[in-house]
Order: sequence, then structure tokens, then C-alpha cells
Amino acid sequence: MTTIGQNRWLPHVILILGVIVFVFPIYLTLIGSTHSAPVIARGDMPLTPGPHIIENYELALFSGVGDRVRGTPATLLLRNSLFMALAIVIGKILISLLSAFAVVFFEFPLRMFLFWMIFITLMLPVEVRMIPTYAVVSNLGMVNTFAGLTIPLIASATATLLFRQFFLTVPDELVDASQIDGAGPMRFFWSVLLPLSRTNIAALFVIMFIYGWNQYLWPLIVTTSRERETIVIGIVKMIGSGESATDWNMLMAIAVLALLPPVLIIVLMQRWFVKGLVEPEK
Repeated sequence: MTTIGQNRWLPHVILILGVIVFVFPIYLTLIGSTHSAPVIARGDMPLTPGPHIIENYELALFSGVGDRVRGTPATLLLRNSLFMALAIVIGKILISLLSAFAVVFFEFPLRMFLFWMIFITLMLPVEVRMIPTYAVVSNLGMVNTFAGLTIPLIASATATLLFRQFFLTVPDELVDASQIDGAGPMRFFWSVLLPLSRTNIAALFVIMFIYGWNQYLWPLIVTTSRERETIVIGIVKMIGSGESATDWNMLMAIAVLALLPPVLIIVLMQRWFVKGLVEPEK
């Protein structure tokens, strides 16, 4: 009995230690956002909140200009990142739903060939497609625009594959019943497939939102002005060339603000996210 009790406690101890390892840097960032830049630069920052929380967050949100660094206000950075993430996730889900619907429920020439061409793109690293994608965006005049930020990242072979695999599990009897009731293809898609796919959509929404929110390389290439910078790019550009050239208090405040939207999405959609990943019956 003692051995069984120890075996039950061991996984919990390991998980608690893992949580501490991952959460402690976030806690330090949160505490650092409440202290002044000299305290952080000297390396004697305490583990308790400081008195500069309102000052630091006002500076980060509305000014972006510190003692050593001139950055972009976090309100603008958050707006750009939110627009980019939502545009990417909504575009990915819509295009993937329609492409998977066409591949599964329609017969047309080269249907499986086109699907496998989509699937093969999963094997190509993003870096391989970056230069030709930028050339296309530049030729279309979309550099430093919201369209250039979002459209090249919308297509998703992963989401298309996941929706295709789910649509293949839809019983043929359900399709036949819809046809007998007089439902056309789009009515079947809207009234039957979309309600059945809601947990899959929720799971992909969370994954794709975080994917879009954390984009760094593509926004770094395609944006040329502060008006189009995302939160990730803004944070990186606020880091100076040395410890004394960075306003760490403002930087940590912006980092905390950058964490809030993804965390909020995960908290609000956690139940649907888990169901979409683990439940065989949707």
C-alpha cells in the first residue's frame, strides 16, 4: 500500500515541479513590470511587487517611449497582432472547411491529386517558401499592409487534412437523408457539417490563433513601419544592444500584455478545445 501511495504522488510531484519551472519566468516578468528600470538593471529586483505598476503600464500602453528606448505603444501593437491573428484563424478555418468539403463530397477530375498536392506542402519548411512568397507580395504591392501580413499565412494544409479526416467519418446515410429532404450541397454544409464540426473548429481556432499571434519571421520581413508592427516585433525592437540600453520595466510590461490575449482565448475555449482534440464523437 505504501508503494502504491508513493506511485500516486510521484506524477503529481513531477507535474508541480514542471509547472514551477515554466511559471517562474512569467512570475519574474510580472514582478519586473512593477519596478523601475534601475532596480532591474542592478540585478537586485525583489520577488515582491514594486510601486511602479501604474506608471509602467501607462508608459507601455500609451507611449512606448522610455528613458533609453523609443518604441511603439502597446495599444497599436496589440491591435495589429489581434487583427492579424483573427484574420489568419478565420481565413484558415473557412478555406480549410470548404476545401475539405469539396475533396470529400464532390467528384471532379484530379480530386485526389490536388489533395495530395495540398498535403505535400506540410513537408516544406516555412523558410523555404519565404523568399518566393515575399516576391509575390512585393509584386502585388502588399508590402507593409495588413493584406500582406495575413493573406500569405491563411492557407493551411494541416487544417484541411484534419477537416477531411473528420468529414470522412460522416455517415453516408446522413448525406442521403439531406438529399431526400431537398437540401443542396451548401445547405448540407451549413446545416449539417458545420454544427458537427464545432468542436474541431474550436480546437483549430485556439491553435491557429496562437500561431498567428506568435508570428515573428514573416511580420519582420513584410513590415517596414511602426504602424504595422505586431506585438512580437515590437518587443524584439525594444531590446537594446546592452543591459543598460533597455528599459526592462516597460519591456516586461509589454510582455505581460502580450500574454493576455492567448491566455484569455485558451481559458474561454478550454472545454471546446479539449473536446475537439480527444473526443471521437463530435
